[in-house]
Amino acid sequence: MILKFCTSNVNICVVFKLYHIVLFSYALFDMDGNQVPQELVTKVGEEFESILKETDIIRQEFSEDMSILQALSIVFERRPELRLDGLAHKVLQWYLCRMEGWFAADASPRERGLGGELKCSPNVRNIFYWEVEKVARLLEEELLPGGHGLMVRGYLPVINTLAKGLDIRLGHRVTKIVRRHNGVKVIVEDGRTFIADAAIVAVPLGVLKSNSIKFEPRLPEWKEEAIADLGVGIENKIVLHFEKVFWPNVEFLGVVAETSYGCSYFLNLHKATGHSVLVYMPAGQLARDIEKMSDEAAANFAFMQLKKILPDASDPIQYLVSRWGTDVNSLGSYSYDTVGKPHDLYDKLRVPVDNLFFAGEATSADYPGSVHGAYSTGLMAAEECRMRVLERYGELDLFQPVMGEDTPVSVPLLISRM
Repeated sequence: MILKFCTSNVNICVVFKLYHIVLFSYALFDMDGNQVPQELVTKVGEEFESILKETDIIRQEFSEDMSILQALSIVFERRPELRLDGLAHKVLQWYLCRMEGWFAADASPRERGLGGELKCSPNVRNIFYWEVEKVARLLEEELLPGGHGLMVRGYLPVINTLAKGLDIRLGHRVTKIVRRHNGVKVIVEDGRTFIADAAIVAVPLGVLKSNSIKFEPRLPEWKEEAIADLGVGIENKIVLHFEKVFWPNVEFLGVVAETSYGCSYFLNLHKATGHSVLVYMPAGQLARDIEKMSDEAAANFAFMQLKKILPDASDPIQYLVSRWGTDVNSLGSYSYDTVGKPHDLYDKLRVPVDNLFFAGEATSADYPGSVHGAYSTGLMAAEECRMRVLERYGELDLFQPVMGEDTPVSVPLLISRM
């Protein structure tokens, strides 16, 4: 498969060759280590999709926003035959757990059972929740061709190629941005100042929400409201490296439970990379709770989840823990819609303010929470910035191509298709 990224403003074309491995296998287990029959997993998945379609009908009937929990409660009142119990109920909770991972947020401010009952949990406090409108859009989502994929070697080959010839300053954390009639002034943590005709702000939404970057003068009220009203979720990764593989040769492993908070999800990197690595991926409040632990405690928590389904699992020899929620350079994983807020917040966040332009996944109305959403908005912001500078200086050759336009650079990327 070949992907071609072109930037209109600097005539750069980079061709990425994608070598992919098809992955579509899984194994779910209950808390006693018994594997859930795949036929049941498939059947419950179909039931879950039917339930979500029913919530879309509810959405069209009510003018006010509601959380997915509220809509589910109405669905189960109208369609009691959709309620599941026993093992099927636990599998349904696992599907909800994975949907919470898609949004990096909880389905409701209370722990729930998808059978219709509410379950308040002492472990779940002050959590964000997403709305039916967002779920409806997910069902109608227009995906890019090629399906989901895993970057086996990470994004470094892409970044290194796109960064060739550019002046990139690391260790320059911005603390203040001053808008002036003839340009912008950017002040970094150590007091150094950079002057430019315009600037593109592409920091994570969590950083904007923290007010760690001061804007002078303040951003317009509508821009500040967009920053405040969009939600920022968390999905972390706890990477466990083992001496040898002892788990089934499937794409991912899962633990089903009575509530989505108790479910687990492990991505099998051995399937794609050949390394004996599993990645535990908690989201929402569970991710927030784990971030309060030390790295060692977090890795042990993930390992204990694995031991529930594979009692003979050997101890990991290495581990790596992400902390997107508390990392000062991110303060969250990616954005999501919140209940009761307008749906044009992504567009508002992208709109320029004078000579400040905005980019990032939280400015992509079509593809929020994704790399391609962040990349495409970056291209748009760069073009808008270029046009603003050209309005001031005229047709000048301001940007030199990093690579010859007639000689595209080929970058081999190993992609595992999910």
